[in-house]
Amino acid sequence: MKIKQIVIIALIMVSGFFGLLISQPVYAAKCGGVDTNIVNCDTTADAKDGGAIWDLLLQAINLLSALVGLAAVGGIIYGSILYTTAGGSADKTKKAKGMILNVVIGLVMYALLYSFLNFIIPGGVL
Repeated sequence: MKIKQIVIIALIMVSGFFGLLISQPVYAAKCGGVDTNIVNCDTTADAKDGGAIWDLLLQAINLLSALVGLAAVGGIIYGSILYTTAGGSADKTKKAKGMILNVVIGLVMYALLYSFLNFIIPGGVL
């Protein structure tokens, strides 16, 4: 597979993901009498369910988690393709192993960041 084909497949997958996100709005809250699908303007709620700022923060963290997962899967697939097509070349094999190792290190670092955010945000991220 050429790099151009891999990029096109990745763009199709990402556009499908965002298509699912925006395909059907779910009106979960009212803000000034208007249905909204992003934020809750209720200021009387507690820290877990409270306010537009918390809702936006939690949505941003969850979206970031999805994008990190998607990028990690793409990086592992690309590294495995490089490893498979190395053909006995030591340089290509080293590059592929380095890429897969970097993806794993990135996932571990993001998992640590996510657990830290669960610790400092009242009520947790989920």
